[in-house]
Amino acid sequence: MGNRLSKIVTRTGDDGSTGLGDGVRVAKDSPRIDAIGAVDELNSSLGVLLAEPLPDDIAELLTGIQHDLFDLGSELSVPGYAAVTDAHVARLEDAVSHYNADLPPLKEFILPGGTRAAALAHVSRTVCRRAERAVVRLASLEAVNGPARRYLNRLSDLMFVLARGMNRAMDRSDTLWRRSSSAS
Repeated sequence: MGNRLSKIVTRTGDDGSTGLGDGVRVAKDSPRIDAIGAVDELNSSLGVLLAEPLPDDIAELLTGIQHDLFDLGSELSVPGYAAVTDAHVARLEDAVSHYNADLPPLKEFILPGGTRAAALAHVSRTVCRRAERAVVRLASLEAVNGPARRYLNRLSDLMFVLARGMNRAMDRSDTLWRRSSSAS
């Protein structure tokens, strides 16, 4: 990578545009930049979760996912480039199955929360859903690699399962949603 990022202030974006990985300049509020930003925000939210004490296997899994998300961001920054594959999606599906195996089945919706780590996993889940919506929006306008969309969908599932697992590991029950009995 060398000195590629040695100059941070370039002033090239002062006009409201930014450069894609292929050199094309686009508006900073374009759907592609929105998708790239949402994936970046998701990666940052995982970084906050990783600042918590976590079991080694979960920390390793999340760190690998951060690398995948960086690849996804690079994919989005170069139209026509594909970095996320069906193998990435399958790896997430395997992780969902693995971490969900020992959890009791849900019969009700749950509220986000519990331990701090579980609550942060829920925040990452919702940020992931926003990133997925941004990528789907982009895909309605331009070609987007199918595995990229599926990856984000599976990742939000994984974050839900990990949140439940972290609560259980700390002897915290999920908080079940209860329908309000008052009519408004």
